[in-house]
Amino acid sequence: MKFFADTAEIDDIKELAATGLLDGVTTNPSLIAKSGRDFMEVTKEICGITDGPVSAEVVALDHATMMKEAEVLRKIADNVCIKVPLTIDGLKTCNALTADGTMVNVTLCFSANQALLAAKAGATFISPFVGRHDDNGSNGMDLIRDIRHIYDNYAFDTEILVASVRHATHVLESALIGADVMTAPPAVIKGLFKHILTDKGIEGFLADWEKTGQSIL
Repeated sequence: MKFFADTAEIDDIKELAATGLLDGVTTNPSLIAKSGRDFMEVTKEICGITDGPVSAEVVALDHATMMKEAEVLRKIADNVCIKVPLTIDGLKTCNALTADGTMVNVTLCFSANQALLAAKAGATFISPFVGRHDDNGSNGMDLIRDIRHIYDNYAFDTEILVASVRHATHVLESALIGADVMTAPPAVIKGLFKHILTDKGIEGFLADWEKTGQSIL
Protein backbone atom coordinates (compact mmCIF):
# COMPACT_ATOMS: atom_id res chain seq x y z
CA MET A 1 0.00 0.00 0.00
CA LYS A 2 1.30 3.44 -0.93
CA PHE A 3 1.66 6.11 1.75
CA PHE A 4 0.71 9.68 0.92
CA ALA A 5 1.06 12.56 3.39
CA ASP A 6 -2.01 14.76 3.76
CA THR A 7 -0.36 18.09 4.45
CA ALA A 8 1.13 21.25 2.97
CA GLU A 9 3.80 21.60 5.67
CA ILE A 10 7.17 21.38 3.91
CA ASP A 11 9.23 20.31 6.93
CA ASP A 12 6.92 17.36 7.63
CA ILE A 13 7.03 16.28 3.98
CA LYS A 14 10.84 16.44 3.91
CA GLU A 15 11.09 14.41 7.11
CA LEU A 16 8.84 11.65 5.77
CA ALA A 17 10.53 11.67 2.36
CA ALA A 18 13.88 11.01 4.06
CA THR A 19 12.51 7.74 5.48
CA GLY A 20 11.75 6.38 2.03
CA LEU A 21 8.12 5.84 3.07
CA LEU A 22 6.56 8.73 1.18
CA ASP A 23 4.91 7.84 -2.13
CA GLY A 24 3.05 11.10 -2.71
CA VAL A 25 1.26 14.06 -1.12
CA THR A 26 -2.33 15.23 -1.01
CA THR A 27 -3.31 18.83 -0.39
CA ASN A 28 -6.57 20.75 -0.36
CA PRO A 29 -7.55 24.41 0.01
CA SER A 30 -7.85 24.05 3.79
CA LEU A 31 -4.34 22.59 4.16
CA ILE A 32 -2.85 25.27 1.91
CA ALA A 33 -4.59 27.98 3.94
CA LYS A 34 -3.26 26.44 7.16
CA SER A 35 0.30 26.61 5.82
CA GLY A 36 -0.10 30.37 5.35
CA ARG A 37 1.80 30.27 2.06
CA ASP A 38 1.11 31.02 -1.60
CA PHE A 39 -0.79 28.14 -3.23
CA MET A 40 1.31 27.88 -6.39
CA GLU A 41 4.59 28.32 -4.54
CA VAL A 42 3.98 25.65 -1.92
CA THR A 43 2.63 23.17 -4.48
CA LYS A 44 5.73 23.59 -6.64
CA GLU A 45 7.99 23.08 -3.63
CA ILE A 46 6.15 19.89 -2.63
CA CYS A 47 6.47 18.55 -6.18
CA GLY A 48 10.22 19.01 -5.90
CA ILE A 49 10.44 16.92 -2.73
CA THR A 50 8.62 13.82 -3.95
CA ASP A 51 8.53 12.16 -7.36
CA GLY A 52 5.10 10.73 -6.54
CA PRO A 53 1.71 12.31 -7.30
CA VAL A 54 0.97 15.63 -5.59
CA SER A 55 -2.76 16.38 -5.51
CA ALA A 56 -3.62 20.02 -6.18
CA GLU A 57 -7.31 20.82 -5.94
CA VAL A 58 -9.40 23.03 -8.20
CA VAL A 59 -11.79 25.41 -6.43
CA ALA A 60 -14.24 26.08 -9.26
CA LEU A 61 -17.58 24.27 -9.31
CA ASP A 62 -18.33 24.37 -13.05
CA HIS A 63 -16.64 22.24 -15.66
CA ALA A 64 -15.35 25.04 -17.87
CA THR A 65 -13.62 26.88 -15.04
CA MET A 66 -12.30 23.64 -13.54
CA MET A 67 -10.58 22.95 -16.86
CA LYS A 68 -9.03 26.42 -16.89
CA GLU A 69 -7.76 25.99 -13.33
CA ALA A 70 -6.46 22.50 -14.13
CA GLU A 71 -4.52 23.89 -17.08
CA VAL A 72 -2.70 26.26 -14.73
CA LEU A 73 -2.11 23.64 -12.04
CA ARG A 74 -0.72 20.89 -14.25
CA LYS A 75 1.95 23.27 -15.55
CA ILE A 76 3.47 23.44 -12.05
CA ALA A 77 5.21 20.06 -12.41
CA ASP A 78 4.86 16.74 -14.21
CA ASN A 79 3.78 14.97 -11.00
CA VAL A 80 0.81 17.22 -10.26
CA CYS A 81 -2.43 15.27 -9.89
CA ILE A 82 -5.53 17.39 -10.39
CA LYS A 83 -8.05 16.98 -7.59
CA VAL A 84 -11.73 17.44 -8.43
CA PRO A 85 -14.92 17.03 -6.39
CA LEU A 86 -17.30 14.12 -6.95
CA THR A 87 -19.94 16.08 -8.83
CA ILE A 88 -21.21 15.86 -12.40
CA ASP A 89 -18.96 18.74 -13.39
CA GLY A 90 -16.09 17.21 -11.49
CA LEU A 91 -16.47 13.93 -13.37
CA LYS A 92 -16.75 15.75 -16.69
CA THR A 93 -13.45 17.39 -15.86
CA CYS A 94 -11.98 14.07 -14.74
CA ASN A 95 -12.94 12.42 -18.03
CA ALA A 96 -11.46 15.23 -20.11
CA LEU A 97 -8.21 15.40 -18.16
CA THR A 98 -7.54 11.67 -18.02
CA ALA A 99 -8.17 11.43 -21.75
CA ASP A 100 -5.36 13.96 -22.10
CA GLY A 101 -2.99 11.92 -19.91
CA THR A 102 -3.36 13.96 -16.71
CA MET A 103 -3.63 12.23 -13.32
CA VAL A 104 -6.91 12.97 -11.53
CA ASN A 105 -7.89 12.44 -7.90
CA VAL A 106 -11.66 12.46 -7.41
CA THR A 107 -12.31 13.56 -3.84
CA LEU A 108 -15.14 13.71 -1.30
CA CYS A 109 -16.42 10.21 -2.01
CA PHE A 110 -18.93 8.85 0.51
CA SER A 111 -20.61 5.97 -1.30
CA ALA A 112 -19.64 2.96 -3.40
CA ASN A 113 -21.95 4.18 -6.15
CA GLN A 114 -19.99 7.44 -6.31
CA ALA A 115 -16.77 5.44 -6.52
CA LEU A 116 -18.21 3.43 -9.39
CA LEU A 117 -19.01 6.62 -11.29
CA ALA A 118 -15.49 7.98 -10.73
CA ALA A 119 -13.92 4.78 -12.05
CA LYS A 120 -16.10 4.88 -15.14
CA ALA A 121 -15.03 8.51 -15.67
CA GLY A 122 -11.42 7.34 -15.71
CA ALA A 123 -10.22 8.63 -12.32
CA THR A 124 -6.62 7.82 -11.43
CA PHE A 125 -7.53 7.88 -7.73
CA ILE A 126 -10.80 7.82 -5.80
CA SER A 127 -10.69 9.36 -2.33
CA PRO A 128 -13.29 7.91 0.07
CA PHE A 129 -13.32 9.82 3.38
CA VAL A 130 -13.40 7.14 6.08
CA GLY A 131 -13.03 9.40 9.11
CA ARG A 132 -15.88 11.69 8.10
CA HIS A 133 -17.95 8.62 7.29
CA ASP A 134 -17.34 7.35 10.82
CA ASP A 135 -18.33 10.75 12.21
CA ASN A 136 -21.76 10.39 10.63
CA GLY A 137 -22.51 7.03 12.23
CA SER A 138 -21.36 4.78 9.38
CA ASN A 139 -18.36 2.46 9.17
CA GLY A 140 -15.84 4.02 6.83
CA MET A 141 -13.98 0.76 6.34
CA ASP A 142 -17.14 -0.95 5.09
CA LEU A 143 -17.12 1.64 2.31
CA ILE A 144 -13.55 0.69 1.40
CA ARG A 145 -14.51 -3.00 1.29
CA ASP A 146 -17.43 -2.27 -1.01
CA ILE A 147 -15.33 -0.19 -3.39
CA ARG A 148 -12.56 -2.81 -3.45
CA HIS A 149 -15.11 -5.50 -4.30
CA ILE A 150 -16.69 -3.46 -7.10
CA TYR A 151 -13.37 -2.42 -8.62
CA ASP A 152 -12.12 -6.01 -8.56
CA ASN A 153 -15.33 -7.21 -10.20
CA TYR A 154 -14.66 -5.09 -13.26
CA ALA A 155 -10.86 -4.73 -13.15
CA PHE A 156 -11.02 -0.94 -12.91
CA ASP A 157 -7.60 0.73 -12.92
CA THR A 158 -8.70 3.49 -10.52
CA GLU A 159 -6.71 3.29 -7.30
CA ILE A 160 -8.51 3.44 -3.94
CA LEU A 161 -6.93 6.28 -1.98
CA VAL A 162 -8.23 6.07 1.59
CA ALA A 163 -8.60 9.62 2.91
CA SER A 164 -9.66 11.26 6.17
CA VAL A 165 -7.49 8.72 7.99
CA ARG A 166 -7.62 9.43 11.72
CA HIS A 167 -5.61 6.65 13.41
CA ALA A 168 -3.47 3.54 13.02
CA THR A 169 -6.47 1.21 12.85
CA HIS A 170 -7.67 2.97 9.70
CA VAL A 171 -4.25 2.32 8.15
CA LEU A 172 -4.18 -1.33 9.21
CA GLU A 173 -7.70 -2.09 7.99
CA SER A 174 -7.05 -0.32 4.70
CA ALA A 175 -4.03 -2.54 4.12
CA LEU A 176 -5.94 -5.69 5.08
CA ILE A 177 -8.77 -4.82 2.69
CA GLY A 178 -6.33 -4.14 -0.11
CA ALA A 179 -6.64 -0.39 -0.61
CA ASP A 180 -4.02 0.93 -3.04
CA VAL A 181 -3.12 4.10 -1.16
CA MET A 182 -3.79 5.79 2.13
CA THR A 183 -3.24 9.46 2.86
CA ALA A 184 -2.87 10.67 6.43
CA PRO A 185 -1.56 13.62 8.42
CA PRO A 186 2.16 13.28 9.24
CA ALA A 187 1.33 12.75 12.94
CA VAL A 188 -0.69 9.63 12.09
CA ILE A 189 2.08 8.22 9.90
CA LYS A 190 4.71 8.88 12.58
CA GLY A 191 2.45 7.22 15.14
CA LEU A 192 2.77 3.94 13.24
CA PHE A 193 6.35 3.67 14.47
CA LYS A 194 5.30 3.69 18.11
CA HIS A 195 4.91 0.57 20.22
CA ILE A 196 5.50 0.29 23.95
CA LEU A 197 7.45 -2.96 23.56
CA THR A 198 9.77 -1.36 21.00
CA ASP A 199 10.46 1.48 23.44
CA LYS A 200 11.07 -0.94 26.31
CA GLY A 201 13.34 -3.06 24.14
CA ILE A 202 15.49 -0.07 23.22
CA GLU A 203 15.70 0.98 26.87
CA GLY A 204 16.86 -2.51 27.86
CA PHE A 205 19.48 -2.75 25.12
CA LEU A 206 20.88 0.67 25.96
CA ALA A 207 21.05 -0.14 29.66
CA ASP A 208 22.95 -3.37 28.98
CA TRP A 209 25.28 -1.63 26.54
CA GLU A 210 26.10 1.10 29.05
CA LYS A 211 27.21 -1.57 31.54
CA THR A 212 29.87 -2.81 29.10
CA GLY A 213 31.62 0.57 29.12
CA GLN A 214 32.25 0.24 25.41
CA SER A 215 31.75 2.70 22.52
CA ILE A 216 31.19 2.08 18.82
CA LEU A 217 32.71 5.44 17.86
